[in-house]
Formats: sequence, C-alpha cells, structure tokens
Amino acid sequence: MEGIRRHRDAAANVAALVLPLGVAAILVPFRSSFADPASALVLVAVVVAVAAVGHRTAGFLATVSATLWFDFFLTRPYQRFAITHRPDIETAVSLFVVGIVVTELAVRNRHHHQAATEESEYVGLIYEVSELAALGTSPEEVIERVRTELIDLLHLRACHFEPGEPERPRRRIEDDGHVMLGSTLWGVHDMGLPGRELELLVKSHGRTLGRFVLKPTPGFPVSLRRRLVAVTMANQVGPAIGQRPAIGQRPALGATVRRLEPPTAG
Repeated sequence: MEGIRRHRDAAANVAALVLPLGVAAILVPFRSSFADPASALVLVAVVVAVAAVGHRTAGFLATVSATLWFDFFLTRPYQRFAITHRPDIETAVSLFVVGIVVTELAVRNRHHHQAATEESEYVGLIYEVSELAALGTSPEEVIERVRTELIDLLHLRACHFEPGEPERPRRRIEDDGHVMLGSTLWGVHDMGLPGRELELLVKSHGRTLGRFVLKPTPGFPVSLRRRLVAVTMANQVGPAIGQRPAIGQRPALGATVRRLEPPTAG
C-alpha cells in the first residue's frame, strides 16, 4: 500500500506540472477572442481537478504552474514571463490565491472523508472481534483473529501472542494509546512506532493474561486512533481467555444443569 501511495503521489505531481501547461497551450489559438478571466477560470478548474485526486503538494504545484503558464501564454506580451496590464496582473494574482484556497479546501475535505471512513471501519472491526468473543469462540481463534488484524492496523512486520506475565519490561502501548517504557513516554509521530518490539498487554479483571508482541515497520506512521483501536481489540481477548476453565476444573454450581423431576400425581 505504501508503494501504491508513493506512485500515486508522484503521478499527481507530474500531472500538476504538465496539465496546466497543456491546457494553457490549447487556449493559445483562442486568446484573442477569449477573455483572460475566462482563461484563468479554466486553469482554476485544472487546479481543482489535481487537488481533488492528488495531495497538498500537487495542488500547490498545479497552482504555481497554472499562474506561470497563464502569464507566459495568455497575457501580453506573449511568450514572456512579464505582465504589463494591471487587469492581467490582478487576474494572475486572483488565479494564484484561488488555487491555494481550493487546494486547502480539497485537502481538508479529503482528510475529513478519510477520517469518517476509518472511524466506520474501526467500529465494525471492534464489533466483529467482540462478537467473536461473546459467541464463545475458542481463545485460540480470538487471539489469531486479533493478531491478524493488529498486523494490518498497526502496519507491523510481525506479531505473536505470549501467554502469562511479561518476563522483562518492553516498550508498551498503554490503555490511552501512548507508548511507554516504564515511566518514560515515547513520542510517536510521523516516524512510526519506536524500537524493534513493543508489547500490548491482554488483561482480564485487572490480571495480566498475556501480551501481543509487536514488531513495527520503521518509519511507517501509526496514529493515536489506530493505537486506541488496537488496545480495544486486545481488551476483547482477556475475557475470552478468562472464560476458559482450567483442566480438571469442575463447573461452578450455578452452571450445573438440574434435571426437572416429573410432577407426582396428586
């Protein structure tokens, strides 16, 4: 997915530089009869298209490219980066400002849409895991499901489960999503999860039953939202493990099924 994103961003940058040039060149035969503000609006539409499918950098590049080629091809003196008429200067400045504003609006709108989509996916993921535990699925299946989801959620290289109390302290994702080593808070920003390994504890009724050992991908950012979802999923594993009776343990008295005797004839 990271490779796809990089290729998409690179393609958007190329489009941001090439598309305004191509559109401005197409408008050259009509510049004597086509008003400059109308040409600027056409180039704004190009900026909007690039910003909508690309990213902030692509939108800014498209804005600069559109302004420069508007000056070069569509304002007098032609084929020179110079503007002598005040209305043309005002149009070029307006084109640049509108392009920047449109880019920011497109980026914010895409960010909000992605956040809403992720929230919906996270809620569905937590619901599926909780349903799996509530239906009495074996702890092994619940652990495997959560392990698999953690790899994708946190962009891990690997993940495995270790039962019992931790033998030694490691960097740990706490209940609030922050990464701690003892009492030291580790910053998690664009550089991703720190260290070669981290742990995510599995608890039930305040007792530690095991931990997921996480091997992060270096440099891959993991948001606080994702870490909180990981903590919530790990919290579903504890009850699943705690519900399994120990070997040889008799069921509790309340769980014994009593046979109803037929009523005596009276």
